Amino acid sequence: MSKVYSDATTALAGLLKDGMTIMSGGFGLCGIPESLILAIRESGAKNLTVISNNAGVDGIGLGVLLETKQIKKMVSSYVGENKLFAQQFLGGELELEFNPQGTLAERIRAGGAGIPAFFTKTGVGTIIAEGKELKEFDGETYVMERGLVADLALVHAWKGDLEGNLVYRKTARNFNPIMATAGKVTVAEVEHLVQPGQIDPDHIITPGIFVQRIIHLQGGEKRIEQRTTRKRA
Repeated sequence: MSKVYSDATTALAGLLKDGMTIMSGGFGLCGIPESLILAIRESGAKNLTVISNNAGVDGIGLGVLLETKQIKKMVSSYVGENKLFAQQFLGGELELEFNPQGTLAERIRAGGAGIPAFFTKTGVGTIIAEGKELKEFDGETYVMERGLVADLALVHAWKGDLEGNLVYRKTARNFNPIMATAGKVTVAEVEHLVQPGQIDPDHIITPGIFVQRIIHLQGGEKRIEQRTTRKRA
């Protein structure tokens, strides 16, 4: 059975429902599954819990789901680029579970590896540790963090084959590979779709066994989150 679907809407058909938990890959605006996010907006699914390093920016990425108020809760590390996020959070319209960035990455990795919880020193003595189990190892205090698993993981890859084997490039490798393992169902959008065997096995980052559905992304825009320039000499 083919894993390749014609477009994002078709690829998400039968997967979306109100109240589900979704992982969304990428870092800033790099490597985000933008076409799949837009398909969620069009679906109207609401009361979503979204696990993502950040919440996009106003009007781009997950920002479009904040505009339609389809997200009920964010599990994130950095949300400083999104004014609407701040407004909704401060206004009590949006729940936020803040995580140190490394802790968030490890929670996702652990979930994908079947590890229900782990202990880390990060956050001990801060509000991050409030209400969580503390334990001493070798004279040091650690806080317990739970692994994360999602109903659906959305990832963006530079290249993929028909079997779902994926390759990521540079910053887009942040969060996408670990999220691909931590979703009960993983849907990938790929910039270059090739035949099986056309990717060097040593270059595969996500094996196809983790990917259930794929779309070939045609002409996606590579956005710049913070454009900084200087005058030429």
